[in-house]
Amino acid sequence: MQPKPEDYDYDLDRALGAIVGVRTTIPADAFTAETLGTERAGHGAIIRNDGLVLTIGYLVTEAETVWLTLAGGKVVPGHVLGYDQETGFGLVQALARIEVPALTLGTSSKVKVGDHVVVAGAGGRQNAIAARIVAKQEFAGYWEYLLDEAIFTAPSHPHWGGTGLIGPAGELLGIGSLQVQQGGGESSKQSAVDINMIVPIDLLKPILDDLTTIGRPSKSPRPWLGIFAAEVGDRIVIAGMSRKGPASRSSLRVGDIVMSVAGQDVRGLPTFFRNVWALGPAGAPVPLTINRNGRTMDVTVQSGDRRTFLRGPVLH
Repeated sequence: MQPKPEDYDYDLDRALGAIVGVRTTIPADAFTAETLGTERAGHGAIIRNDGLVLTIGYLVTEAETVWLTLAGGKVVPGHVLGYDQETGFGLVQALARIEVPALTLGTSSKVKVGDHVVVAGAGGRQNAIAARIVAKQEFAGYWEYLLDEAIFTAPSHPHWGGTGLIGPAGELLGIGSLQVQQGGGESSKQSAVDINMIVPIDLLKPILDDLTTIGRPSKSPRPWLGIFAAEVGDRIVIAGMSRKGPASRSSLRVGDIVMSVAGQDVRGLPTFFRNVWALGPAGAPVPLTINRNGRTMDVTVQSGDRRTFLRGPVLH
């Protein structure tokens, strides 16, 4: 599954050289330490010749130290510039001179299902996958995350976090976020296969200047409940809550079934999240109608700004 240089119209090895390893340590008392761990490792892509690295945000959220491993094995320190909770992108600035050509930002909206691409981790061809686009569709994550159109690739890269999606012209089309499954189910004769979910690069362009200057998008943050939500059929069940998050301070309970948000019926995670976010910026009260053990009741969660629960980047 490794890509071969002769199969591409660009310098494959030059493009793969812009993919770096990202390793971070996070304080044990950080808000995300319990769910994401205190030692995280993945990848990132150099997108500017001064050593600006784009990665997936969960690798660098609340990071105390950041180390970047370049092609050839050289390790340099990095500094977290910012991360965006809505898209999932994170930015790291290398704190040493990097003599590596950056990847050009492509246009992810132009890539089509069936196009051949490369999903690249740090380490050159041996850590890259010759893949193709298998879907472009909406993706909802249980942690209050939603993309209108994510990119899905197969075969799956086994170490997907922060991988670079390299397009037909050697351009960066997205950053790897997750491994999910496609197909399968009781009605299917085929077993499910692993695929990668990629955050499209077009989502970075409107917020890149803000991330590099103030560490976050300048627009008002969305209301955050601090829940982990699951779809059971087309209903939403509260599967968990962030410790010390807004929902944990309300009368909401694990196992509650969400029937409506502010009187609007919810069917599926995308509708649920959009109905919550439509109520205003972070801090807005979120009235929910829930079913608990057969009883219907109303619960209001005072939403919060997710960023205020997180440690800011450590200055170097």
